[in-house]
Amino acid sequence: MSTVFLAKNKLIIIYGASLALLLLILKWLEYRFVVVSHSFEIYIGGIALIFMGLGIWLALKLAKPKVETVIVEVEKEVFINSNPDFVFNEAELEKLGISKRELEVLQLMSAGLSNNEIAEKLFVSLNTVKTHSSKLFEKLDVKRRTQAIEKAKRLSLIQ
Repeated sequence: MSTVFLAKNKLIIIYGASLALLLLILKWLEYRFVVVSHSFEIYIGGIALIFMGLGIWLALKLAKPKVETVIVEVEKEVFINSNPDFVFNEAELEKLGISKRELEVLQLMSAGLSNNEIAEKLFVSLNTVKTHSSKLFEKLDVKRRTQAIEKAKRLSLIQ
């Protein structure tokens, strides 16, 4: 079947091959003309591309921020009252206006319980515990649980 196809289209195949050869010769001559007559411009363009790439690489290296890790050790005195002769400071409790329920929440916080665990232990809702916590933070003038516990220990409100 392929021999029949070749026999029928022999003339078309010869014309196509000769046109392809002619096109190849013309492109080769054009390439030779461009390289010979414009070789200086081609070399200059190549050098320009190399220096442009080098400049971009160098700019990225120089503009990259240098990250330096600095370890700072801070010594902080933490007041821990582990005295077995703990005396509760009733005057400070009255001065700050902390209620008995807020004091219970504070004691449970110092025991390391989460808000959910405190709510279960006191048989109140989670929102109630959060309200007591925020009121404690306001009254003790702190922002975090750890700060509240530390200040309460320093004021002898909890052990």
